Amino acid sequence: MTAAGPSPLATRLVPYSFARQGQVLIAAQDADGLEVWISERTRPSALAEIGRRFGKLRLVRHEADALATALNRAYAALDGSAAQVVGEVEGEVDLSRLMQDIPEVEDLLESEDDAPIIRMINALLTQAAKEGASDIHVEPFEHASVVRFRVDGTLRDVVRPNKALHGALISRIKIMAQLDIAEKRLPQDGRITLRVGGRALDVRVSTLPTGHGERAVLRMLEKDAARLNLEALGMGEATLARFDQLIARPHGIVLVTGPTGSGKTTTLYAALSRLETAASNIMTVEDPIEYDLPGVGQTQVNDRIGMNFARALRSILRQDPDIIMIGEIRDLETAQIAVQASLTGHLVLATLHTNDAASAVTRLTDMGVEPYLLASSLLGVLAQRLVRQLCPACKVERDGSWHPVGCAQCRDTGYQGRRGVYELLVLDDALRTLVHEQRSDAELLAAARTRGMRTLREDADRWLASGATSREEVLRVTGGT
Repeated sequence: MTAAGPSPLATRLVPYSFARQGQVLIAAQDADGLEVWISERTRPSALAEIGRRFGKLRLVRHEADALATALNRAYAALDGSAAQVVGEVEGEVDLSRLMQDIPEVEDLLESEDDAPIIRMINALLTQAAKEGASDIHVEPFEHASVVRFRVDGTLRDVVRPNKALHGALISRIKIMAQLDIAEKRLPQDGRITLRVGGRALDVRVSTLPTGHGERAVLRMLEKDAARLNLEALGMGEATLARFDQLIARPHGIVLVTGPTGSGKTTTLYAALSRLETAASNIMTVEDPIEYDLPGVGQTQVNDRIGMNFARALRSILRQDPDIIMIGEIRDLETAQIAVQASLTGHLVLATLHTNDAASAVTRLTDMGVEPYLLASSLLGVLAQRLVRQLCPACKVERDGSWHPVGCAQCRDTGYQGRRGVYELLVLDDALRTLVHEQRSDAELLAAARTRGMRTLREDADRWLASGATSREEVLRVTGGT
């Protein structure tokens, strides 16, 4: 394929649906006609139609998979931001007939001829997917409706639609998530499965009534098993080797801790993907199931019918499991079942909301777990954060360190992408004694550091040394610990 890639002006000569079905990609247009990329899957009828409409063609053959990838990337990269689409819709929409329900499209890039509100939602989802947003916020205020994306952990305004469109936007989201559009007084949760440029996405939807109308938050989850890789997430070699030793143990508890949005669940999924599923019965209880893992039995909690973590765990223990993953330990009952499961020959992986590894012990004892049971069952605690990586296109070096600047590629943030920093506390006999004696977090931390544990701040130094992030970002995320 050409180094410059397909020309956007040429690519947009035919709609995505036609190009995908025919497996053709118009890469360039000049005085000699069109350059068209084809493969063995290309439909002759599609080529004939392009030739009839545009004249002379230069055919360039590629491997089928390579062409399909190039086609999806070319159309996903076309201009047509959500803000532009919202502006177009506001100019043409009939506010008295906002909700036009039409059949779902197979891929959002095929949606250019849809009804206005549907086109607006599809544009938002498409742009969010292209930018790698983890969440979309649709929020009503007194005089405006605001749509914001969370990219690399930070929120930014994307567009401010006319307030009159807000109710229609929320209703369309509810329809896609199979929620009750007539119920506007209670919170609701649902999910949407869709594709953007050939990429499968799972969208968790949460709606909440406020004083100025309903707000919705959409969590974007990409169904890509390749992302569930601890090396790709940024775990260092030494930490990874010790973590692998922990999850290879036959029984005990391994905790992953950190605040909301720090990547705990992704780390647990990545850990499960490193285990041998053929020889072990691996089961999970989650709220909700975020990734489908082949060979793993996954159960989703549902508090509305009494299917909470504790009840699901008790049922799972009757299913002869070897390894159990708990999406989150929230209460004493769940913690006690997890401890008992670990003491009866099961490996338990779970998340917990604490700021560092040592405080996980205090958190569980504060819940009511007996210290002697915790000392016997806990194998280790992995605390983590995500630091933004400096944009490679615009970062600058000053005074021996790298700093963010901001450019079109990173949307003037100075950062692009995130990587993990980790703090792994592995319990040995001496540390188990401290846990049994209910020593303080500070004492536990000091003892762990004498045994080689690196804190979150110390682990982040490797990203500073490589020029991958800035000192300001490390201090923001780790708090200087």
